[in-house]
Amino acid sequence: MKRSRALPTIASAGLIAGVLDITSAFVIAEIKGTGSARMLQGIASGLLGQRSFEGGMATAGLGLAIHFLIASTAAALFYAASRKFSSLTQHAVMSGLLYGIAVYIFMYWMVVPLAFPNARHSMSRDVTAVIIHIVLIGLPIALVVRRFPKQQLAQS
Repeated sequence: MKRSRALPTIASAGLIAGVLDITSAFVIAEIKGTGSARMLQGIASGLLGQRSFEGGMATAGLGLAIHFLIASTAAALFYAASRKFSSLTQHAVMSGLLYGIAVYIFMYWMVVPLAFPNARHSMSRDVTAVIIHIVLIGLPIALVVRRFPKQQLAQS
């Protein structure tokens, strides 16, 4: 019997990109003096509004879950596209770099403005965010997806 490698591939890519990205966010939050819990509550505030900052570790946990949901969704979209366009995995480094930029554009120019209408861009923040999305999100997702061939693998 054969089984699809889609779920393990997407889960692996989402987990790796999610861990890399959240680690960079923790470092930046600590450098800024915001703190990791408050930064995670900030993610949850896109869903809950200002009350997320009063929810303690519960809303920080929600923020972390939302973060990994977004990372896994990015991985699933790349995986699906790579099954249609094999050049994405044949040229995984280049497609990963470009995918990182695409994820940045989607997040910072569509999602963030919807969740935080008063958010403003700054050149230094945007450059940092683009680099993070390229190196820690797009590239790892593409490289993980490339490791799993298109065909189905035999079940052990």
